[in-house]
Amino acid sequence: MEVGLQMIFASYGWENIDDGQVFKEEVEMAKAAESLGFGTLWPVEHHFFDYSHCPDNLLFLSHMAAATKTIKLGTAAIILPWNDPIRVAEKVSMLDHLSGGRMQLGFGRGLSKREFAPFNGIEMEESRERFDESSAMIVEALETGFIEGNGKFYATPKTEIRPRPNKSFKNRLYAVSNSDDSVDSCAKIGGRMIMFAETDWKNRMPSIERHRKKFKEQHGSEAPPVMIADFTYCHEDESLARERAENYLASYLASILDHYDLMGEHLALTKGYERYGAQAGVLREIGFDKYVEGFLASNAYGTPQQILDRLRARYEIVGAFDMATAFRYGGIPYDQAQTSMKLFAEKIMPEVKSWT
Repeated sequence: MEVGLQMIFASYGWENIDDGQVFKEEVEMAKAAESLGFGTLWPVEHHFFDYSHCPDNLLFLSHMAAATKTIKLGTAAIILPWNDPIRVAEKVSMLDHLSGGRMQLGFGRGLSKREFAPFNGIEMEESRERFDESSAMIVEALETGFIEGNGKFYATPKTEIRPRPNKSFKNRLYAVSNSDDSVDSCAKIGGRMIMFAETDWKNRMPSIERHRKKFKEQHGSEAPPVMIADFTYCHEDESLARERAENYLASYLASILDHYDLMGEHLALTKGYERYGAQAGVLREIGFDKYVEGFLASNAYGTPQQILDRLRARYEIVGAFDMATAFRYGGIPYDQAQTSMKLFAEKIMPEVKSWT
């Protein structure tokens, strides 16, 4: 079982933080992750808003390739409808060379209407078709060294990718899989699932089992373990850990519900006094208990032993899984995020890495 660092580049939840500070903190945590034994850096791609603003995770990983030596470099994920497939294939091949083969390649299709809106000529309603067409072209290009397409969106004459890919990505592919069609697309390209910790794990098993079945049908082998994107807070003091974690998790949940327009006018009513740090109680008061309870229950936080107990309970349901764990989100002060990550690495990672 591998544990990586999920990096979300958020400013929602912090008072008076500028974008430069957001990136400085994420870079310092990424550097620390290598020395602490984390396996992979997993920066997201998002645009324009406080929710998250890393517009080019390949560019970010190029910087980290030079700043690190051994940690793997993963995209969680490149949102394919917002990127030309020929440029993705070129940049991934180049970064894999520059990093000594450390790339892990994750794709997504995007779900935020307000992020799609500024992209000229790219409609959210086309995202499924664009993802399927683009992902197939990129995967083929990285295997053969040539990209070609004759589909609806990306008609491309057969063209050689330079620098030429130097090793296969077959065991280095991932895709965000939150719906049946996304699960099927992930299995088709030979990717492992990326899932977010957001609701009861028993409810997620139909999707996981669907991926396992589709993957075996497509490739004749067992599917690799799902990678779960977690949000955690680790502290030796149980009451302090619970209080802080639930506040920061609720703040981050509020940013999700806002960004993906899941609360509409209800959230707008809270912004005047809770814009930065919407606590669980506030969300419950306006009728979103189902989101709060599911989000808190699915993420592992608390003391080291409580986190291990939660992860073990998840393991009993899901089976083997990898992790991409976020420590900086929802307004967590930088020093607290650092302390939480260090304690997690010291007290939790050694055990979970032994799980198979």
